[in-house]
Amino acid sequence: MLHAKVTYTNGLQFVGEASSGHAIVMDGDPAVGGHNTGLRPMELLLLGLGGCTGMDVISIMQKKQQNVTALEINIEGQKAENYPKKFTDIKIEFIIRGKNISEDAVKRSIDLSMNKYCSVKASLEGSAKINFLYKIIQE
Repeated sequence: MLHAKVTYTNGLQFVGEASSGHAIVMDGDPAVGGHNTGLRPMELLLLGLGGCTGMDVISIMQKKQQNVTALEINIEGQKAENYPKKFTDIKIEFIIRGKNISEDAVKRSIDLSMNKYCSVKASLEGSAKINFLYKIIQE
């Protein structure tokens, strides 16, 4: 079981620590009483999605013996206007660099991540519409 603890420090700043022992600072925008000393919780959600799918894709590409030299994942989240201002639409762009990268391998790796392995994406399903696209840059 995963465990996380969030501890209040001051203003709107909190320190979150996970069962892995790693910690991160979260804070709010100064316009709402924060001091801008850390990431916003909704930003962390997008980063978690990117990290989750990125780990899947790179692992699958390595198993397919693809020579990936770089993977960049850009994520945009559109939030609802009204509270709780949840994400309604999320766009994920994968930029894959490498030598002799197979487009079929890229498509399959992303498909497996999005539809089978990425637990963060699965947790967001039904809440936000998630679309993805990819770009391959051959070196």
